[in-house]
Amino acid sequence: MIGQQHNVDTISNNLANVNTTGYKKMRAGFEDLIYQTIRTAGTPATENTVIPVGIQMGHGVKISDTQRIFSQGSPTATQEPTDMAIIGEGFFRVQMHDGSWAYTRDGNFQIDANGRLVTGNGYWVQPDIVMPEGYLREKISVSADGRISVIVPAIDPEIPVEIGQMELYRFPNPVGLNSIGENLFKLSAASGDPIPGQPGFDGMGRIFHKALERSNINVATEIVDLIVAQRAYEFNSRIIQTSDNMLGTATPLKR
Repeated sequence: MIGQQHNVDTISNNLANVNTTGYKKMRAGFEDLIYQTIRTAGTPATENTVIPVGIQMGHGVKISDTQRIFSQGSPTATQEPTDMAIIGEGFFRVQMHDGSWAYTRDGNFQIDANGRLVTGNGYWVQPDIVMPEGYLREKISVSADGRISVIVPAIDPEIPVEIGQMELYRFPNPVGLNSIGENLFKLSAASGDPIPGQPGFDGMGRIFHKALERSNINVATEIVDLIVAQRAYEFNSRIIQTSDNMLGTATPLKR
């Protein structure tokens, strides 16, 4: 029952984040517990024969891991000039308030009072992208390979000025990244070191401007999994009740 409760909790977290930008589905993994061996297979039965099948009693299940599924979420056009979606492999890197690095698939970026490109929580997008004075926000453009340009009327009202280059980062084992909330991940000993690269090159994904990546949650699949987990929980509860009734029946026989 505890194992199925973990399963329900994982599925409910997926469904709660169905509209979270760049969210990646989590999947609960399970493994069986230790077995009690009553009779070992291969034990000699007679001088010339052995027991072909043993007797083992299982002791239930436990959760073994909660794995992220980093499949591509569908991009949704927003027409917002600071929005970016990654199509393919890679993460944006941001600098947190304590100076540490974090990584995200959420390209819902904003521009702060200093003209700096930041996340919705004010973390600095890396490398630093700073808008020039007098720029036109609606004229920001981002190419598929991450080059950011903007129209600055004081310089040229028609020809955009290139102001920066976006970088993406990938990991040898992205499943090993630690989720810290706020759509952010931090590296761990299991994830490996980040590998930087330019969008569209060396296996990196491309930038889709004025769009955001939706979560990769399939609501229909999650609902089916939730029903299965709920039924398994109910059946395990009934098994406990049935076992208790059986023991209640057997115990008076000794009197």
